[in-house]
Amino acid sequence: MMDIILFILGLVLCLIGITGSFVPMIPGPFVSWLAILILNLTDAVEFNLNFVLITLSVAVAVGLIDYIIPIIGVKKLGGSKSGQVGTFIGLVLAIIVIGPFGILVGPFVGALIGEMVNKKSFSESLKPAFGSLVGVVAGSLIKFCVTLSYLFFYLNIFWTYKENFF
Repeated sequence: MMDIILFILGLVLCLIGITGSFVPMIPGPFVSWLAILILNLTDAVEFNLNFVLITLSVAVAVGLIDYIIPIIGVKKLGGSKSGQVGTFIGLVLAIIVIGPFGILVGPFVGALIGEMVNKKSFSESLKPAFGSLVGVVAGSLIKFCVTLSYLFFYLNIFWTYKENFF
């Protein structure tokens, strides 16, 4: 009975993780990874340390990359160091001040201000600021793909050991 409860809890965590791909306050890949860990800790599933560690590594890497991609977007579209720093500061401040909506607005405004501080005109600053927005969207898509993959892994593991649950 406890294994079924843990299975349901893990399934809920996978769904929360998928939601976290687009909601910045929820670390989507890590939450989905917790589901995989919980499933592997049940009596019904044989614990697979390598799989758990590899999926943890991917979740941590994607979590870190998610903060770096908007900065790369600024750089690729001609942004300066000031624009890159502005992107990061804008991301952090906007999430704190305006919450989830800040993930879209913060990096854009931060890059825009950073570029303008670097003596660029408003119109010249828009291109690197747009790069930060593209980076945020790309990061969300990467998180979505990882969390969806974790849901697939989760259901595949469950299906493999389904007889042990019932």
